Amino acid sequence: MNKLRTIDDIPRARRRSQPRLGRRHRALLAATGAAALILGSWLIGLLLSPDNLSTRLEWRNLPPSLQHPFGTDWLGRDMFTRTFKGLALSVQVGLLAAACSTVIATALGLIAATMGRAADRIVAWLIDLFLSVPHLVTLILIAFVFGGGMRGIVIGVALTHWPSLARVIRAEVLQLRSAEFVQISRRLGQSRWQVAVRHMLPHLLPQLLVGLLLLFPHAILHEAAVTFIGLGLSPHQPAIGIILSESMRYLSTGMWWLAVFPGLSLLIVVRAFDRAGESLRLLLDPRDLQN
Repeated sequence: MNKLRTIDDIPRARRRSQPRLGRRHRALLAATGAAALILGSWLIGLLLSPDNLSTRLEWRNLPPSLQHPFGTDWLGRDMFTRTFKGLALSVQVGLLAAACSTVIATALGLIAATMGRAADRIVAWLIDLFLSVPHLVTLILIAFVFGGGMRGIVIGVALTHWPSLARVIRAEVLQLRSAEFVQISRRLGQSRWQVAVRHMLPHLLPQLLVGLLLLFPHAILHEAAVTFIGLGLSPHQPAIGIILSESMRYLSTGMWWLAVFPGLSLLIVVRAFDRAGESLRLLLDPRDLQN
């Protein structure tokens, strides 16, 4: 009887393991597809000729067609080119701002967990302070102080999007601080900062990569929002926020394509970043690797 039960249990174990394997494979496919979509939209924006952004009054206010998939605007500019140029610009701004915010979160998280109780209290107070104020309000104020433009947007996003990631990093470092290899390094005479950089930071790289990807959607959306109200990128740049802001004056005349295609493209790219981050987090989760 015991032998029969063992044989019968094998298919059940296999059936239980199949959904887990399928979930990881789906996460890998989703991350790959999202990365391909993001990279493709960025490359299309870089490869498109800027000649289509020039004014051609004979082509103005044309609806979507084979020659102009996203139509043209009131100056005859191709909206397909403007949209993907704007997406490429948003990806660049989001990457720079999210990377700066990740660096700030990493530094403050390591300081809070390794430099004593006083530093931990100061960093915790800063985290609570920035989390208590809406990101968009603080971002607008910082962008205004720094004169707007790309510099103001990057600084504003970098200084407002680090608290959540810093809190996660601080919690991870507090767990690593009690690890055996960290205790041995301290007994060998290494300073707290050396232990943090040489031994703790490599273990935080998966969390930092996932955090960087998850900061991307917020950075892009907030960049578009601040640009929409006129405090972001220059009006001469084909940014998505500028395109949506300009299109508001022409929606009542029936030129719906000026806002629908750029807005939908922005949402798709933002969703792709969010999906890539969530899938990567699932793939790098140690608890999931043990399943």
